[in-house]
Amino acid sequence: MRQQLTLKVKNKFTKPYKSGYPLISKQSLINGNDLKEEGTLVKLVDEQNNFLGKGYYGNQNKGYGWIVSKDPNEEMDILFFKLALQKAINKRYALMKAEDTTAFRLFNGEGDGIGGFTIEYFDGYLVINWYSKGIYSFSEEILEAIEGVIEYKGIYEKKRFNTDGQYVEDDDFVKGERAPSPLIIKENGVNFAVHLNDGAMVGVFLDQREVRKTIRDKYAKGKTVLNTFSYTGAFSVYAALGGAVKTTSVDLAKRSLPKTTEQFNVNNIDEKTQVILVEEVFHYFKYAKKKNLKFDIVIMDPPSFARSKKVTFRAEKDYTSLVSDAIAITEKNGLIVASTNAATFGMDKFKGFIDQAFKENKVAYKFVEEFSLPSDFSTIKEFKEGNYLKVLFIKRIG
Repeated sequence: MRQQLTLKVKNKFTKPYKSGYPLISKQSLINGNDLKEEGTLVKLVDEQNNFLGKGYYGNQNKGYGWIVSKDPNEEMDILFFKLALQKAINKRYALMKAEDTTAFRLFNGEGDGIGGFTIEYFDGYLVINWYSKGIYSFSEEILEAIEGVIEYKGIYEKKRFNTDGQYVEDDDFVKGERAPSPLIIKENGVNFAVHLNDGAMVGVFLDQREVRKTIRDKYAKGKTVLNTFSYTGAFSVYAALGGAVKTTSVDLAKRSLPKTTEQFNVNNIDEKTQVILVEEVFHYFKYAKKKNLKFDIVIMDPPSFARSKKVTFRAEKDYTSLVSDAIAITEKNGLIVASTNAATFGMDKFKGFIDQAFKENKVAYKFVEEFSLPSDFSTIKEFKEGNYLKVLFIKRIG
């Protein structure tokens, strides 16, 4: 029998919970120290014992778990998960039927009603990301709920709840049939090679789908493109397919070279016609500036936090200087695509970083496109942090 615990919330924190805020925060609880075992069912009440919500205890980021129901009698059983999954699938009906896109986010945690896990769909294979031991304790119920609701070939999982919140190295295959490696999926008609059982990352970030398509369809033709923090070169592939004269992909990770080469190859692009560099991005900016290299399009999608031997990058602190680096090597009337997945600030603050960089460099600009998460990365207005992606297309004027 699963443990149940009543958590008392300080009155000054009750308003967000009443409005639908789902993350149980440590500082909001009077008796948070009573929480011992992750996966414990919790009932939240205010100081007058008025019911606020039901959920579970699971350490994730700055949270102590998630509220998943406003019904005091609702149980976190197989039927509960089945209904949530069915509702999520219904919302993604168009993507399920699309022939030119076979990979997308099928269930997006709190955006689909249950925080702590996500499910991604890769051409019939499912990848479940577990973000706490708490939600992982419900894995049997969730796997059972998937049966009969989602047709699948095989299921993989990524356990992302090591002591420091990192991925737990394991054989990630769960059930069904094993996927080929690579598995070739489609996104807007573009091929991607993904490896479902090769560490934490499979080879493509699905949240940038609309951004990549826009670069290919509207901006790449006849242009030189620099793709920094390029990972497996997804932006470069789209740019090349959109008619870019040449793409240059720069990433510090050694595996970025074979991985980017693979993505070009599965799209019948000769990687020798492109440039792939294993190098620290900040060092490359200095080199490009020194050599007076200029690009028509500069793409920057750095991690929120990154550390190399020489450089530590924090998006909130360092993004302005990153944009300054990009301005220096962007052609007049060129385009900077600035992206961040940092959840600690919103779009207005992000625009402020951009504005500061252009003002410091005495260069005029204008915003020409703006993106947040695509529809399959479902979010709720009560949890703004969940809508983490911010992408700006900035035209350098003069």
